[in-house]
Amino acid sequence: MPGVSAISESELLIRAQAGDQDAFGTLVERYQGPIYRLALRLAANEHDAEDILQETFLQVFRKLSTFRGDARFSTWLYRVATNAALMHQRARRRHIAESLDACLPRFDDTGHHVRMDVDYAGAAHVETLVEGHQLRRLIREALVRLPPIYRVAFALCDLEELSATEVAGLLDIDPATVRQRVHRARLMLRGYLGRLAGTEDHE
Repeated sequence: MPGVSAISESELLIRAQAGDQDAFGTLVERYQGPIYRLALRLAANEHDAEDILQETFLQVFRKLSTFRGDARFSTWLYRVATNAALMHQRARRRHIAESLDACLPRFDDTGHHVRMDVDYAGAAHVETLVEGHQLRRLIREALVRLPPIYRVAFALCDLEELSATEVAGLLDIDPATVRQRVHRARLMLRGYLGRLAGTEDHE
């Protein structure tokens, strides 16, 4: 008889829902890496990400009996993790020094672009201006500055590579709204990185 770590996910779920602690522990081991990675992308720092990870699996433990298999377990788990992250953000009410809204392109009443001190083209070349670990840090800082609704959509779509339809299901919104939020997040991030590129060019 195979060990609990070798059996299928569906069998693990059946056992875990029946109260098998080893089966639940195996599910946690399989998914704690991806969920922690997602938490890092949604949280302000590693400490918050750890809190979100713990809260996610606490909620999963409490609500596992309600999982009916209408969606993939991983999708359901992402929903729980995303909700945990959003609740954590609301509870923390962090003050962000500068919102990335300022990095969005602006238009006048006639629809013409209003020139700003943001080099969007420079964002495409910022990776040539800083080393890899610095770039990751800068992107991390930019993600933290994104308003939560845009950060979540961007992280799930562009970083976790879920489809707009999948993310819409997780967030209970329309796919078009997901795409709109992701697009807006991309503009904010490009504007922010473009500013950094302009700064580096003048150093």
